[in-house]
Amino acid sequence: MPKENHKMSGKGQSLQDPFLNALRKERVPVSIFLVNGIKLQGQIESFDNFVVLLKNTVKNSVSQMIYKHAISTVVPARNVHIGPEDAPEQD
Repeated sequence: MPKENHKMSGKGQSLQDPFLNALRKERVPVSIFLVNGIKLQGQIESFDNFVVLLKNTVKNSVSQMIYKHAISTVVPARNVHIGPEDAPEQD
């Protein structure tokens, strides 16, 4: 059987980007769990389609670049509000 290519459409990021952006704007502390089980803590400084910059506020304010494919879970320290302007479009 031929191998199928699945490309992520722009809609694939429609929830991820507003969520990460709200965490960044509100400077919400987060715990990021990697697929290998490692837990990282800090605040999201920036992100793009491939990486997240996490500022380590616990130890030494060093920023870490984390590849999104290595991230399993993002857990905010508190609830964040994704406003109507940030919410993903519904089909």
